[in-house]
Amino acid sequence: MSADDAIFTEVVRLQEKTKNSPLPPDLREKALSMLDRLGRMAKFGGYSAEYEQVSHYIDWITNLPWNKRSEDVLDLEHAKEVLDKHHYGLEHIKERILEYLSVLKLRREKGEKDTQEKEVMKFMRAPILCFIGLVGTGKTTIAYSIAEAMGRKFVRVPFGGMGDPLDLRGQSRVRPDAEVGQIIKALRRAQTKNPVVLLDEVDRVTEEGRASIMGVLVELLDPEQNMAFSDHFIDYPFDLSEVLFIATANNTTHIATAVLDRLEPMQMPSYTDEEKITIGKDYVLPKTMEESGLEKGTIKIDDNVWPKIVRPLGFDSGVRTLERTINGICRKVAKLVVEKRGTSFHLTTENIKEFLPNY
Repeated sequence: MSADDAIFTEVVRLQEKTKNSPLPPDLREKALSMLDRLGRMAKFGGYSAEYEQVSHYIDWITNLPWNKRSEDVLDLEHAKEVLDKHHYGLEHIKERILEYLSVLKLRREKGEKDTQEKEVMKFMRAPILCFIGLVGTGKTTIAYSIAEAMGRKFVRVPFGGMGDPLDLRGQSRVRPDAEVGQIIKALRRAQTKNPVVLLDEVDRVTEEGRASIMGVLVELLDPEQNMAFSDHFIDYPFDLSEVLFIATANNTTHIATAVLDRLEPMQMPSYTDEEKITIGKDYVLPKTMEESGLEKGTIKIDDNVWPKIVRPLGFDSGVRTLERTINGICRKVAKLVVEKRGTSFHLTTENIKEFLPNY
């Protein structure tokens, strides 16, 4: 089989794939006309340098979740259980999330009873939460918990060091090395059109690209505009109105006023030593022991030892240092278990220095 015949066969396969995919009708028509043109070039012996570009485009549009959505879990008891399982304290933030789920549940029930309401209100607009706080205060992990509580897929878009708005919006196919933007990539990874999308560290974009990236964010987060978000590569509006966006930032200094206007800022508090002791005992230690392969009960820590574990280096607003310290303790215990120097270890004020990591 010649190269032209191979391309023609591949064009036929792509045409079948396009016809069988749940694409919007006018996008399907546009894709099929591109393939027809490619087919004619192959049929008459014209090798097409466009083949890779067209097949790449078809691969993207046929793998996007145009109509696929996950079913929301709107059970407040389940949501509260998930949030409490992963996070200690943060009551006002948990309450805000439960309020949002309550509104979503009532609007859905109303829509099911009233068909006219269902038509008018396809989707209940979500507030765009923005968690603001210092490192280690749980901004990213609470976004995971919201997705789990709602039964939605979760995807993260990192903004740290982003300097080009095309990273978000995609590049035109005129460029030979054109790429899809991060937002559309996130939807393909989620494979649903209503995931939870975490816009992580939106204040960490580069100084040069800040103004233009903030401009794209305004469109992305505005409910009147994101119903038809246009990625330059896809070149067709995609409805993002069902996406639950969550943003995080260390502070609001570098976030444009227009973007802040579309966000609902929620301050993540720093933890006190007493709260860290509870988090260490009930959350971090059991999880780290399991991850380290240690049996339950292998490590017993006296209550008067916890202040030394919580603050080995002075004050830390989050729990990152606490996690590293407990991780170090578990590694040392794991080594002792493997060396058969014991099966359970009791940490006291006398021996704690043997187990603490050497900073």
